Amino acid sequence: MSKDLHPTVDPTKMGVGRSIAVLTSGGDAQGMNAAVRATVRVGLYTGAKVYFVHEGYQGLVDGGDNICLATWESVSMMLQLGGTVIGSARSKDFRTREGRMKAACNLVKLGITNLCVIGGDGSLTGANEFRTEWSGLLTDLVQTGKITEEEAKNSSHLNIVGMVGSIDNDFCGTDMTIGTDSALHRIIEVVDAITTTAQSHQRTFILEVMGRHCGYLALVTALACGADWVFIPEMPPDDGWEDHLCRRLTDQRARGSRLNVIIVAEGAMDKTGKPITSDMIKKLVTDRLGFDTRTTVLGHVQRGGTPSAFDRILGSRMGVEAVMALLEATPETPACVVSLSGNQVVRLPLMECVQVTKDVTAAMAQGKFEDAIKLRGKSFENNWNTYKLLAHINPPDVKSNINMAIMNAGAPCAGMNAAVRSAVRMGIIQGHNMIAVYDGFDGLAQGQIEPITWTQVSGWTGKGGSMLGTKRSLPGKMMAEISQNIARNNIHALVIVGGFEAYMGGLELVQAREKYEQLCIPMVVIPATVSNNVPGSDFSIGADTALNTITNTCDRIKQSAAGTKRRVFIVETMGGYCGYLATMAGLAAGADAAYIFEEKFNIKDLEMNVDHLVEKMKTTVKRGLILRNESCNSSYTTDFIFNLYSEEGKGIFDCRKNVLGHMQQGGTPTPFDRNFGTKMGAKSVLWLTDKLKECYRHGRIFANSADSACVLGMRKRALTFQPLAELKTETDFEHHIPKDQWWLKIRPIMKILAKYNIKLDTSEHTDMEHVIKKKGALMK
Repeated sequence: MSKDLHPTVDPTKMGVGRSIAVLTSGGDAQGMNAAVRATVRVGLYTGAKVYFVHEGYQGLVDGGDNICLATWESVSMMLQLGGTVIGSARSKDFRTREGRMKAACNLVKLGITNLCVIGGDGSLTGANEFRTEWSGLLTDLVQTGKITEEEAKNSSHLNIVGMVGSIDNDFCGTDMTIGTDSALHRIIEVVDAITTTAQSHQRTFILEVMGRHCGYLALVTALACGADWVFIPEMPPDDGWEDHLCRRLTDQRARGSRLNVIIVAEGAMDKTGKPITSDMIKKLVTDRLGFDTRTTVLGHVQRGGTPSAFDRILGSRMGVEAVMALLEATPETPACVVSLSGNQVVRLPLMECVQVTKDVTAAMAQGKFEDAIKLRGKSFENNWNTYKLLAHINPPDVKSNINMAIMNAGAPCAGMNAAVRSAVRMGIIQGHNMIAVYDGFDGLAQGQIEPITWTQVSGWTGKGGSMLGTKRSLPGKMMAEISQNIARNNIHALVIVGGFEAYMGGLELVQAREKYEQLCIPMVVIPATVSNNVPGSDFSIGADTALNTITNTCDRIKQSAAGTKRRVFIVETMGGYCGYLATMAGLAAGADAAYIFEEKFNIKDLEMNVDHLVEKMKTTVKRGLILRNESCNSSYTTDFIFNLYSEEGKGIFDCRKNVLGHMQQGGTPTPFDRNFGTKMGAKSVLWLTDKLKECYRHGRIFANSADSACVLGMRKRALTFQPLAELKTETDFEHHIPKDQWWLKIRPIMKILAKYNIKLDTSEHTDMEHVIKKKGALMK
């Protein structure tokens, strides 16, 4: 985002007199409905007319009832539905100039000059082609008398914005496409179910997932379930892979593993371009090893089901940005696509992204597989490198004589075990001795310290909670015992996985270095808490799982409210003083309001919210959902808000309240948390290994500089290490939250989507960025 000098436009007037059409095209993906809903509601908020185009480009060609006006209420209850409510079709007619002329005629007649397309790269390329030949189509239409000169003049230019909806995540330029996260949810549900049966029978399972030209789903699934092998189109296995695979499977069995999992992307092939199918692998394993082997082809299950919280938020944020991009576009602006980079929504030139996507296919066809992986982008490359390190290397014969300890601190959350597993395995691969500390800082003080092995952590990725045990106590009062135990067990480095307590504990250890020399060892804190309140990181492990739990519960509550009509639910979420969960769940579940500590509110605001609900009950949408963060205000408790709403809504609506409680800390981790935990665990150990080399002096390790104790966090677009001491200035210690939180900027979106007439800040203007320039070196 760059501050622009252009005057701030009143966003509620931006779209007056303009018309936007929204269509979904190509294969469906979960989360498309969230994007459609946001496009419609933000379009209406800006004063524009918004049209649905049913059945994709085919509907655009056929016209008639396929193109109809959308209203605020027509997109209600859409958020939690999979697929696309307005229908999608692969259109042959639109591929012909004649078909596109009909489409242009239909748009001109309705005065629509802004088109928002949600689909894959084929659909977006089609949109760009349509835009390029627009003036030519209009000339022909005028000549054949289909439209008048006046009509042509009023629609002289067509603006196009794309959002990528594709479960394969095969579009270059965006970290995630709409639908990818939900598809991973479906896959992981199946993998978890299959793992339990495979372990009972000591079986080998081969799972085939979608991805004809892109191995993203297969790769992330392999990372998230600790698969023994993955076949992806971007990186075919080396010659002689058959022997290597059989050796790996036999090794795993010899180490005591009761199951083997092999993940295959449907487009997997060998170096010569010959397909590698699940049946081929099954035959290989059965014939050579005699293992009991089963294959499962997941097929269209991956496209189905309800969208994950991530996809709903992604779709909603992209929808908002798409409308802004359309209304700010000039005839000179190239068609753009709205993408996600880290946690930033950015605009990229559509055709540059399509070009890079095509370059990947070309690189694969020419056998330049390293290039193909680089072109896929940083996130794909990181996944591939982490997978290779964790899966493909046997522990070295030469030991490093380094003892690295790992522990959990704070409250438990899903994904902690994934981080522990990958840290332990990465340490063993580096030749270190890995040591587990049980029960947090208490365990470190009481000597609950034991070596931990490769097989001990197998299967941990998918387990919720904390296998090492965790406590909220801080090390402050136990420093003498802790330093004795660090010396007694000869611990050279420490990984602390946990929430705000892990951060505070890390700080206390650093401050005690002056007094206790034993604490002069490198340390890393990996943020893991449902509250997402650790300074130095935009995301914490565990927050995504909690968010999905809340969102799913809210879906059920909304369903109940929709049945009874005129009912408002007040739901209390966790998070301490941090409003992340309440805000994001509000966006993902379509809440009417979310009360949080960071955004002060008073009785007038509460009154306004009640009035808003009273108005809402006059429409066809007769239900309300209010979220409240547990510590948002000590006076306006959940009971107070419940009583206020009940009293004020008498005769208009009735109220119910739900306190979600500790269910938010439980459950199996989501694919995001497994993958994030795995990457963080691996990265922290590699960093510590380098730090230890720096700190090795006179035959011993001595680390007392600020940068030898860091938080590993996700900042905007990258994983970074930040010294604990430097983060002190960014922390509100009284309320256990960072002083600046990125997600507060997306709160207005939630309010606009709930029909509050607030001002959206358009002074922060998203400039269009370029993809080709950054990747130019690879083209040569």
